[in-house]
Order: sequence, then structure tokens, then C-alpha cells
Amino acid sequence: MGNQQLTLDLEKVARARELARSIALQVQQEIDQNTTVSIERTVARLFGIDGTNANGVPLPNVVVDQVAEAGQLQRGIAYWLANGAAALGKAPQQVAEACAQGLDLCSLRVQDPNRVAEIMETYTSQALQAIKEQRRVREEAVARLGMGPRPLKYVIVASGNIFEDVKQAQSAARHGADIIAVIRTTAQSLLDYVPYGTTTEGFGGTYATQANFKLMRQALDEVSEEVGRYIQLVNYCSGLCMPEIAAMGALERLDMMLNDAMYGILFRDINMDRTFADQYFSRMINAYAGIVINTGEDNYLTTADAFEQAHTVLASNFINEQLGLQAGLRNWQLGLGHAFELDPNTPNGLLYEIAMAQTIRQIFPEAPLKYMPPTKHMTGDIFLGHVQNAMFNLVSVLTGQSIHLLGMLTEAIHTPHLSDRILSIENAQYVMDNARDLGGEISFRPDGIIQKRSAEILDQTVEFLGDIAAKGLKRAISEGWFADIKRPVAGGKGSDGVISKGLDYVNPIMEEMRRELGSNSAGKGEER
Repeated sequence: MGNQQLTLDLEKVARARELARSIALQVQQEIDQNTTVSIERTVARLFGIDGTNANGVPLPNVVVDQVAEAGQLQRGIAYWLANGAAALGKAPQQVAEACAQGLDLCSLRVQDPNRVAEIMETYTSQALQAIKEQRRVREEAVARLGMGPRPLKYVIVASGNIFEDVKQAQSAARHGADIIAVIRTTAQSLLDYVPYGTTTEGFGGTYATQANFKLMRQALDEVSEEVGRYIQLVNYCSGLCMPEIAAMGALERLDMMLNDAMYGILFRDINMDRTFADQYFSRMINAYAGIVINTGEDNYLTTADAFEQAHTVLASNFINEQLGLQAGLRNWQLGLGHAFELDPNTPNGLLYEIAMAQTIRQIFPEAPLKYMPPTKHMTGDIFLGHVQNAMFNLVSVLTGQSIHLLGMLTEAIHTPHLSDRILSIENAQYVMDNARDLGGEISFRPDGIIQKRSAEILDQTVEFLGDIAAKGLKRAISEGWFADIKRPVAGGKGSDGVISKGLDYVNPIMEEMRRELGSNSAGKGEER
């Protein structure tokens, strides 16, 4: 991106950021009061608990459900596992296996507090060391192999069979893809457990499991060496198991995670308190692991008008930024989302798309923005679709986007074939190579359409954030202010998995991550 940029009112940008911070702090006050069954299962997983019982129930669910049913989860699963380890002289994995055989964890005799604390510290240290090691391996590989030029080309594989996904992912990398996302099977976000092992069946995608993560990471490491650049791996830690999947991704060296603060509420009707608490811990794990998050503002424009509601996307970017910083994420990890979704029949639509993309790029200069392709207005005309994607590719390179999810010419017809994916990669490569430095060669007219549209979006965003700050984010969501979707403040899926923390609640992994990241629940993130 060159120096010929839009003229933004920096006082309004600062005001928008200040309002978003206020909104995020309101949410954080409630986050700090609660834990969830998924947060506690994450702690169990990071303490080394893996596998299933005789009925196929994951052992993290077995132990957390048992403590929850006993009404004791408000103290935190870390305490109960450490107390059980001290009482039985066993590792947490063995304690979990004993629970699967009928052990009542909460009935064990209370052990010496110093011994319990020592055990918690031991397993916390082991977990964090494992995550640090994977981060070190990634950083060394990137330093040695490098990555492709930005915008990085991001493609999806979604056969349902992880072994077939491996073949398609390696093929895409050989043809120029930089990032591979293994899209999840339909509705996995609504499962309140993480399936176990490698999987060969799925619906519209492949199950997110730790074994599948490991297999795909190994495959992409192999092809990275072959093509001479580090190929990044993406999955989804949204939904009811958000922090668990973040932990699995950290342990298996995923590089990006789809991790939005509001997506599950809006598009999956997941309970607000559950989602906000889960996103906080999941983002803390991603921050610690050096993972880049991808937010989901592009989804708003699939249900709401892309022109009229553009300001809601920018407002959500500001809110996601502040919630991310509170969890310890750094600016370089904030893959804030937006999309090329205007009706192609809109006169001067390309100019409006440039205005939006350039505005977001300038407001978040250090963020690896994720730019999403046209989907809502794609038809069965693959030739027109290919042209729409070429226009999207041009705006992306012109405005200096970071993560570029390739549009597929068969978007409205079927799950892309390998050949469809290759055509899309070739389209992007052609446009981006031919327009690589275009952004530095042009300037925007002060009284032109692009400049005026940018100012209009920013004005609407500041007003919108002011209204949310006055009303509260949860109430604004309940009234349909984002994506034209209304969700109840209370209720929603997973509401029974929210637990108020007791005075003796302990989560040593969260505490140590918070200390090392330099973040806290008062919202201290990276200084601006």
C-alpha cells in the first residue's frame, strides 16, 4: 500500500476507539464474574486429560460434568483435579480415567493446600511450555522459509474426510495458496464436546479434532518444505467449545483461528454470557500461542445490506479490537474481518468497495485484515462470478489487505472442486501480480466519491458506537443492531453451562497467561 491515502478525521477515529473500549470494558465486567463448562474443560485438557470413556464421551467432559452435577464447579476444575491428584498420588489423566470408572472426585478428602497449589503449578507450567515450544517451532520455520507476498491467498478444503483434505490442501499449496482452512462440519459449533480422533465423515466440512489438527499440520509442514514457504493452517474455535479448540490449536501449531466475539450469538443463537466468557479465554490462549485470530464481520453483510450497514462492520471491528486487546492479543494478531459484498448492480459499486477497504486498512494499520469474497450476490453464472472475484482481487491488492480468502467461481453451485480452487488461485495471482504496486501510484480526490463515502462510514460508525455505549452491547444485540438479527439477552444455547465464580475460584492457566501477556480483566492490552 502506497502513501496516497484517504483523509480520515483522526479525532473521530480516536473517539470511535474510545467508545469501543468503553463498550468492551462493560462486557469485561460481566466476563470476570463467570466461568463456563467449556473453559473448565479447556483447563482439564491443558492439564493433560485426553481420550474418551467406554461410551465415547471425552474425558474432559466426564470430569467437568461430574463436578458440575455436584454443584462444585464454581471453585474451578483445576482445584478438583489437583486435589484428586494429591489424594490418589496420580496424574490428572489417571484421575480422569478413575472418574470414568466411577470415582467421585468431589468426595475425596481435602488435601494440604500447599500440595494442591504445587500440583496446579506443575501442570500449568507443563501446558504453557508445550504451547511455547510450538510457537518457537513456527517462528523458526517462518524465519527459515518465509511466507508468500501479501495479500496472503487463503483457501478452504472441506471434503469431510481429513485424509482427502490433506491431499487437497497440499495440492492448493503447490498451486500458490498460502493459507489452508479446514472448514468445520455443519453444526459442530453447537456440539458441547469435541469429537475424538481422525474422522472420515462430515457434512459440508470436516470435524475439528486434535488428531485432525495434528495430521493436517504434518501435511502442511511437508509441503512447506517442498514449495519453500511456510503454509499456514486455520480452523474454527467459535461455538460452544471455543476455548477447547483454541487450546487444541495451540498444542498442534495452528497459525490462525476463526474467533469472533459475537458470531456465535448472532448466527448460532448461543448464550451471550457463555460466548463472551469463552471468547475471552480462547483469545488469551491464541495470544499466548502467537496465533492470529480471524473475526467474522463479513457475515453481517450476508443478512444485512452491505451499503446501508457498512458502518456496523467497522463498529464491530473496533469492538473486536478492544476485546482482543483485553485478552492479551497484540495488534499483529487481530485479523479483523470485512467483505466485498455490495450488489454488483450498484452504480460505482467498485468505488464504494474501495472506500470501505481503504478506510479499514488505514484505521487498523498493524492488523492483518481478513478480506472476504463476494458470496451473497453470486449466481450460477460462473463466468460472471469469475469476473466478480477478479474485481475483489483488485480491491484487495490495491488497498493492501493482509489475508485474502479466495472467491470461488462455483460459490453458488457446489463445494469447489480442486480445479475450481486452482482457477481461483490463478485469477488472484494474475490480478495481484499485475497490480502489485497500484496502491502507491494513485491518489483519492478530496471531493471524490471514495473520499466522501469513507467519511460517511466513519461518521455513522462513531454515532453507532455512541448509541451502543449508552445502551450496552448485549441490549444492542438483542434489538438487532448487528446483521439485522435479534437475540435474547438471557437464554440461548449453552446457557446452562455458565457458572458464577465462587470466592475461592481458581484457574491457574488463565492467571499465568494473563501475567505473562501483561493483560488483565480491567482491559489493559497493548498500549496504543
